[in-house]
Amino acid sequence: MEFLQPDYRLRVAKLQSLLQRQGIEALVVVSNVNLLYVCGEVFAGLAFIPREGEPQFFIRRPQLHPESAAVHYVRKIEQITEYIDTAALRSVALELDEQSYSDIQRQRKLFPKAELHNATALLREVRMVKTPLELEQIREGARHHIATYATIPSLYRDGMTDRDLQIEIEREMRRRGSIGIFRCFGSAMEIYMGSLLTGDNAGAPSPYDFALGGAGSQALPLGSNGTPLREGQAVMVDMAGNYGVYCTDMTRTYSIGHLSDEAYRLHELSLEIHRQVMQKAAPGTSCADLYNESLRMVEEAGAGPYFMGTELQAQFVGHGLGLQINELPVLMGRSKDTLQPGMIIAFEPKFVLPHIGAVGIENTYLVTETGIENLTPAPEEIIDLTQR
Repeated sequence: MEFLQPDYRLRVAKLQSLLQRQGIEALVVVSNVNLLYVCGEVFAGLAFIPREGEPQFFIRRPQLHPESAAVHYVRKIEQITEYIDTAALRSVALELDEQSYSDIQRQRKLFPKAELHNATALLREVRMVKTPLELEQIREGARHHIATYATIPSLYRDGMTDRDLQIEIEREMRRRGSIGIFRCFGSAMEIYMGSLLTGDNAGAPSPYDFALGGAGSQALPLGSNGTPLREGQAVMVDMAGNYGVYCTDMTRTYSIGHLSDEAYRLHELSLEIHRQVMQKAAPGTSCADLYNESLRMVEEAGAGPYFMGTELQAQFVGHGLGLQINELPVLMGRSKDTLQPGMIIAFEPKFVLPHIGAVGIENTYLVTETGIENLTPAPEEIIDLTQR
C-alpha cells in the first residue's frame, strides 16, 4: 500500500516482531505520538496492526488518502468490525497509558474475548532504537537547535528578567522552524518550549519529572519566573529542540558578568563527566553504570549536595529522546536497559549553586555501532552575556 513508505514499513515490522515474541495477536494505535510513529501522520481514528500481514487504518478525519484494502473511512471506531473479525482475537494490545478510561473501555468492547496487554510499553520499547529516517530527521533538528543557540548572546539586553530572555529565545526558535509544541510522556508532564533558570529559581522544586525545576508560574510551575538577571548569576538555557517531528535536547550555561570560582569548577566538572562517561558509552553498556560512574565522579569531587538540584535532586543523569522529550532509556541507578545502536540519549550532569544558579551542559548523543556521536556540538564554556 502506498500509505506506508519504506521507513514506516520497517517500524511496523519491528512492532510485529515484538508482538510475535510476546504472543500478542494485534496492536491498536490511537494516540497522536504513536500514529506519527507508525505512519507519519496524525489523524482521528486508529491503526490496527496484526502480528502478521498488512496494518489497517480506520480514519474519521481528515480524509486525505484514497480508500483501499488498508485505508478505511469510518464515522466511528466500532465500524472496525465490518473489516476485521475482532471477536475472534484472544490477545490485543491497547494504549493503556495514553488514553482515558472511557476510551479504553470503548475499545475493550471491540475485542470481547481478548486478553488486554499494554501497547504503550511495547511502543516505547520499539521506539528506543531509531530507524534511518528518524536519525536523519533528528540530525536535521539538531542543526537548527545549534543555530538557534548561536544567537543567544545577541538576544540579551541589560535589565532583562529570565522570562524576557526566554521569550526572545522562543521567538528565535519559532523563526528557525520550531513547531512550538513539545510532546512529553506521562499524563502529568507538561512543558512549553523548554526552560531558562537563574539565581535561586534554579533550585526551586517542580512537580514535573525533569532534571531541574524552577518555580515558573501558577499555571505552569517550571522554569523562568521573572527573576531579574543580575551580576554574578548563571543563566542556564535548556530550550529543547523541536524543529520538526523529533526532539533534540541541549543545555548551555551563560553568565551575567563573572561567577564564583566554585561555579566555574562545577561547570568544568560537568564537561569532564561528559568526556569520561560518554567515552565509556557503547552498545551493551549498562545505563545504570553510566549513572553510577557519573555519581562516583561527583562524589569524588565533593559536589554531591549540588548535583541535579538542591532541594529536590533528580535521580537520573540522562534520558532517551525521539517523538517525545522523555523517552526510554533512562540513565538512572535502577535501570535495567543497556545501550543499543540507534538509540538517542540526552546526557545532562548539572549542578545548582545557591544564589548563583545552575551550571553544566547537556548534549544529544547517538549510540553508534562502536561508541557515541555528539549530535549537538556547540561551544560548551560559560559565555558572559555582558561581553557580547
